[in-house]
Amino acid sequence: MNKTFWFLFLALTTTALGQNKEKEIFVKFIDQPILIDGDLSENIWEEAFETADFQQYFPSDSVIAKQKTSIKMLYDQVNLYLGVKVFTSGNDFVIPSLQRDFRAGNNDNISFIFDTFNDGTNAFLFGINPLGVRREALISNGGSSRDGFSTSWDVKWQGETKIYDRYYTIEMAIPLTSVKFKEGGTKWRFNSYRFDMQENETSTYSNIPQNQLIYNLAFMEEMVFEKPLGKSRTPLALIPYINGITSRDYNVHDSKSQYKVGGDAKLAIGNGMNLDLTLNPDFSNVEVDNVVTNLTRFEISLPERRQFFVDNNDLFGNFGNSWGENPFFSRRIGLAKNKEGETIENRIIGGIRLSGKLSEDWRLGLLSIQTDEDLENEIASNNNTVFSLQKKIFSRSNIGVFFINRETFKKYEFISNQEKYNRVFGVDYNLASADNKWVGKFYIHHSIKPEVHDNNGARGVELFYNSKFFNFGISGNYIGEEFQSDLGFLRRKDIIMTNPFAEVVIWPKKTKVNSHSIRINPFVFWRPSLDYKNTDFTLFSMWTTKFQNQSEWSARMFNRYTYLTEDFEPSNTEGAVAIPGNIGYHYTSFELRYESDRRKVFSYSFEPGFGQFYNGRRNVIKGSLNLRLQPKVIVGLQYEYNQLRMPKPYADADIWLLSPRVAVTFNKSVFWTTLIQYSNRNDNLGINSRVQWRFAPLSDLFIVYNDNYFVTDFAPKFRSLNLKFTYWLNI
Repeated sequence: MNKTFWFLFLALTTTALGQNKEKEIFVKFIDQPILIDGDLSENIWEEAFETADFQQYFPSDSVIAKQKTSIKMLYDQVNLYLGVKVFTSGNDFVIPSLQRDFRAGNNDNISFIFDTFNDGTNAFLFGINPLGVRREALISNGGSSRDGFSTSWDVKWQGETKIYDRYYTIEMAIPLTSVKFKEGGTKWRFNSYRFDMQENETSTYSNIPQNQLIYNLAFMEEMVFEKPLGKSRTPLALIPYINGITSRDYNVHDSKSQYKVGGDAKLAIGNGMNLDLTLNPDFSNVEVDNVVTNLTRFEISLPERRQFFVDNNDLFGNFGNSWGENPFFSRRIGLAKNKEGETIENRIIGGIRLSGKLSEDWRLGLLSIQTDEDLENEIASNNNTVFSLQKKIFSRSNIGVFFINRETFKKYEFISNQEKYNRVFGVDYNLASADNKWVGKFYIHHSIKPEVHDNNGARGVELFYNSKFFNFGISGNYIGEEFQSDLGFLRRKDIIMTNPFAEVVIWPKKTKVNSHSIRINPFVFWRPSLDYKNTDFTLFSMWTTKFQNQSEWSARMFNRYTYLTEDFEPSNTEGAVAIPGNIGYHYTSFELRYESDRRKVFSYSFEPGFGQFYNGRRNVIKGSLNLRLQPKVIVGLQYEYNQLRMPKPYADADIWLLSPRVAVTFNKSVFWTTLIQYSNRNDNLGINSRVQWRFAPLSDLFIVYNDNYFVTDFAPKFRSLNLKFTYWLNI
C-alpha cells in the first residue's frame, strides 16, 4: 500500500464529526435489591432519574417518536436495574413466538445497548417484548455490519413485564457479573431502540440516521453512575453435559448407540478477560444448518452457532474479510476430510480460550484446541492455535495482529511433509470514523507451509463512504496462488479483484414510499498465474423501493463474463458432460424480488429470475411463506426451483429445494421445532425435529430426532435420536 492511502485512512479516522451529547442518564446507587416482577410501583423507583425522549428512526429520522418510552436505572453492588414504561396506542401487539433470542424486526419489543468500555467497538445488548420473552446479543465491529451482531451469546439475567391499558412496564436486573467493564469507571455509553408495530414506528434513544444500522455504536449517549463501579466478582461457571445418541446408517447397515460426557468452564480474570475451558465438548449442532443450492464453482460459508466460539469472536474471526479471505473460520475446527476426500466430524479432545480487554485500548485473544486422530479415516491429531492482539486507535478504529498455527506433532504414514503444519500471520487496520460515515480496512497476510516460498501472501483494501443520500466505495484483494489457511475460509486463490460501487438514495416526502435506491457495482477478477488474464467480470445494477408499510421490492440485472479455467458441471448429474474450460462466456440475467409486510399474520417473499447461464439458460423462482398464529405457532416454507436448460450434449436440470418449518412454543421454557428439507440435487429428504426444555437459566434438555431418505427411491439413508442434557452451575 502506498503512503498516500495510509495518510488518507489515518486522516479520515481522526475526523471526529461527532454526535450530539445533550442526553445523559444518571444512575443512582441503592443499597437494597429490587424484586423483579414487572411492577414499577415500589417506592425505590421514585428515586430514579427518568429519561423519555426517543427519536423516530422509521419511517422518518427527523421527528420525535409518536409514543413515549420512559427509562429509569438504578444499581447496587450486584445488579444494574432497569424500570421501563412503554406507551402504546393499544394492546394489539405483534409477538410471533415465546422463544428466547427472537429476531427484533417486525414485532413489538425494546432493546438496550451498553458500551461498557466506551470504545464504540463492542457492546452488550439485552432485549425484551411485552410478554417478557428475553434476548441478549453481542455487538462487535462498532455495529457497522450485520456480521457484527450475534444472538448466539447466552448469559444469566432477569426480566419481567406487565401489560396495562395502552402501555406495558418492564423490570430488569442485569448482574454486573454478566458484562465486562472497567473497574472504577463511572460512565458507560448507552442506547435503546424500540419497535412499535401498532404505530408502524421504530424509535431510538440516541438519534440515528436511517442510512446507519439501528445498533451502530457510533450513535450513543452516556449513563453516569453515582459511585465508581467495583471489581468484577464473576463466579466460576461449570457447564457439564451428557449426550446420548442412537443411530443407524442404512448405507452400511450399521447401528450405533453411544454417549458422551464432557463440559465447559467459564472464569472471569479481572474486569475484562474471560477464560473458557472445554473438555470432550459436544460441538454437534442441535439446530440443523439450512441447505443451500449452490450453483457456483466456489465454497459457501455457514454461521457459527457453538457457544464456546461466540464470546469475543471478533478478536479471532474478523481478520481479512468474510467474502473472500478470512484466515480463521471457527467452523473448520471439528471437521476434517477422510481418505475419500469427504468432510466428516473430527472429535475434539479439549481446548482453552482466553479473550477480552487487557486495558482501555488493548484486547487479547488466545485459542488452542486439540483434535483427535482417526486412523481408520486417515485423519491426524492436530493442535489448532490462534493468537490475536488488538489496539484501539483514535475514536473508533483499531489495528490488530494475529498468528494462526495448525500442526500435527505425530508422524503418520498418510500425512505428507506439506501437510504437517500450516501457519498464517498478518496485520489488519480497521477504520471507523466517529460518525461512521467512513469505514474501511487494510490488511496484509502471509501463510507458511513446508516447501512453499512464493505467492503465499494475501492483501486487501476497503474504503466506504456512507451518507443518507449518496454512498460509494471500493475494495480490492490480492490472494496468491500458494496462500493457504487450513483454519480459514478461502473462496478463491490466485486472484486480483476490485469491487467499486456507487449508490444514490432518494427519500420521498408524503408518499407511501419510504426510499428509492439505485446501485451500480462492478466486480473484476484477474489471474496472476495466467499472465493477469481477466477471468471474471460482473456488472451488478439494482433498483430498490422500500415502502412505508415495511414491504419492499427490487429489480436486479447481472451482466457477466466468465473465463472457465477448467471444466464445470453445474447440474450435478451423474455422467453429465461438463461445460468446457479454457473458454470465455458472456451471459446476462435478471432478478425481481418482493417482500411483503412481515407484521401481518401471513407474510411472504417472491423472487423470480431468468436469463442466460454460461452457454445455456437459467430460470429460478424462490421465496418464502410464513403464517403466524401468535404467540405460539409459526408455520413457514422456504422454496427454490432452478431450471437449467443447456444445449446438447450438456445436461438439463430441474433443481428443487423445499424447506417447510413448524415452530411451536408451548410457553417461555418449552419449544418444539420441526424442519423438513427436500433437495433433489443432494438426493436427500431430511427431517429434524427438536424439543427443547429450558428447565433452569441457561440449562436445557434437548431431544432431537433426525431422519434422512434418498429422494430417488425414497429409501432410508440415516436415522438418529439424540438426547442431550446441559446444566449451568455457578460456584
